[in-house]
Amino acid sequence: MSDIDIRAIEDFLYREAALLDRPDLDSWMQLFTEDGTYWMPAAEDQTDPLNHISHMYDDRVMMEIRRRNFVHPRASSKDSGVRASHLIGNIRLAGKTDRGDLKVTSNFHVVLWYRDEQRVYAGTYEHHLVATGDGWAIRHKRVNLINPEAPQRTLIIYL
Repeated sequence: MSDIDIRAIEDFLYREAALLDRPDLDSWMQLFTEDGTYWMPAAEDQTDPLNHISHMYDDRVMMEIRRRNFVHPRASSKDSGVRASHLIGNIRLAGKTDRGDLKVTSNFHVVLWYRDEQRVYAGTYEHHLVATGDGWAIRHKRVNLINPEAPQRTLIIYL
């Protein structure tokens, strides 16, 4: 892993955060591979998204459904708007997955403003990245909240 450019990976993750801040879900989805998934477990030690409840487990089809709902003219996100700020730090190379993808972990804080209410989320990200001709693509993103077992408000946008 010594030949991997950590700065390029940091830039990729910062770009992802900026796309979510806008929010530009069309461009954000393009960061994922065709078989890409986004997972937010509902328990700290959860190892399986398919046989246990999760806050979110989306493949590309579900991401597209959420994107269409988010931008629909009658969507509640259109009424009051959504503002977001994603802060990422402590980006670390954490080895390779069984499929050979690069595993990258980082810490995050996300502040959302929606319907005159501020919400704050924090935790760790685990990205499984695939090298492409243009840089990197996300095969899997796991969002580990620091309080996954706590009641969560409806998430209007991806963290």
